[in-house]
Amino acid sequence: MWRWFTRAQDDSALRPVRPGLSFAFFNALTWQIGIGTPMVLFAEQLGASPAQVGLAYAWVFVLTPVQILSTALLPRFGFKRVMLGGWRMRSVFLAVPMVMAVIAGGWGPRTWMVQALVWSVFLFCFFRAIGVSAITPWLYAIVPSSVRGRYFASDQYLAGIAGVLTLLVCAGLFALLPVYPALLLQYGIAVAGSLLSYRALRQLPDAPRPAPISLAEVARATPRHLLTPSPFRRYLGLALWFSVITTPIAPFGAYYLKVGPGLSLSAIMLFEVVRYLGVILAAWVLARRIDATGARPFMLLGLAIYVLVAGFWWFYLRMPGAGVAGVFGSYFLVGVATSCWGIASLNYLPKVVSEVERPLMVSIHGAVTSLCGGLAPIVWGLFLRSESAAGAGLDVSVFGWFFVSGFVSACAISWLAARLPEDRSAPVEPLMIGNAVLRPMRAMTYLVNLVDVGRPSSTTRADASSGTSPADTRK
Repeated sequence: MWRWFTRAQDDSALRPVRPGLSFAFFNALTWQIGIGTPMVLFAEQLGASPAQVGLAYAWVFVLTPVQILSTALLPRFGFKRVMLGGWRMRSVFLAVPMVMAVIAGGWGPRTWMVQALVWSVFLFCFFRAIGVSAITPWLYAIVPSSVRGRYFASDQYLAGIAGVLTLLVCAGLFALLPVYPALLLQYGIAVAGSLLSYRALRQLPDAPRPAPISLAEVARATPRHLLTPSPFRRYLGLALWFSVITTPIAPFGAYYLKVGPGLSLSAIMLFEVVRYLGVILAAWVLARRIDATGARPFMLLGLAIYVLVAGFWWFYLRMPGAGVAGVFGSYFLVGVATSCWGIASLNYLPKVVSEVERPLMVSIHGAVTSLCGGLAPIVWGLFLRSESAAGAGLDVSVFGWFFVSGFVSACAISWLAARLPEDRSAPVEPLMIGNAVLRPMRAMTYLVNLVDVGRPSSTTRADASSGTSPADTRK
């Protein structure tokens, strides 16, 4: 499949890991539906409150501790077995929404369906977290360092194509079919993508098992990095704050557009397409300029855009009958801003962490920003819920205060980010992870990796692995 989109197959060094690129393409079909906007719209269609939508959307972030604990499985079972086990089990829970789409389409939604959907997403994300603990170090171990940059560029390119195509197909299905048949077909696509991505994973070569991990040692070292004043802690605080104010925008924006101005599901999906186009365009521009300008200017650009977006939405909530063109523009700008911050982070973070403890410090960054960012939709969902005779709804006045807090926070973060130190005299290779372009904030979970694949255990040959830690880009 990926041969259609890239010439990388001409490189013999990439030949053994070509299935990994197929995995990137097919996996995008699954996550774009199973934990993206179609899931949010399905939940709202079943009568979910903002609190329930926030909870379902947040599972992928708040289950980061499961991912951390799962790294202890890697020395015992190896990368491939852990990854395949997690991906095989998560596929099972995609069947739950399919069954509910059939029942709701024939007999109408039932009160138990919202809870069933939320918990099916929980179990999907639980087993996803187990698998994700293996994927990044596994790829770093099997992809030759000489072509690693080309591999991850192709990975992101194919995931981007698949993600945007999925959104367009979902928009078309919502426009042409009744809601529940459209959702049934969409989840059928997600299941097909999950099965094909699993098949691609099975074709990848395994890597030697890493050295055993002392989670107790990690637990002792983590508070030191979090509490000791340092450039890393300063940046981590800003990254955490940024994640908290931006993560809830996607689910609650889609929810409001459905229950507020009452836009069609296909129109909301087109908004998502525009957002991803903003992400991709910004990433294309950054790739050519960030080395010359440094990461900090793009952080500030992303924050300035969020200030504009928050201001627009505050006014739009007071005039929901107008400004649809402005909503399209705001979605595009949210994509640009998210990409600016996410990619700038992957360039800036290696500059403020210790080389000796880089894997741990990068993992701390990914875990803290993901976990706290995931808690934000849960908390805001509790305040945003509003009950009426028509059923669950969203409190527009509280939603307005959400954007006021985002406006003030983005201004404060900008003031502090402008004072972050950045040394450009000694270039540092940026972190490379999958999905960094298409979904920068969710890709932070991929940074959570406590395994240094450059140090295989004594039971394996010392020269069996040519990879490095995903956080250790010095080699």
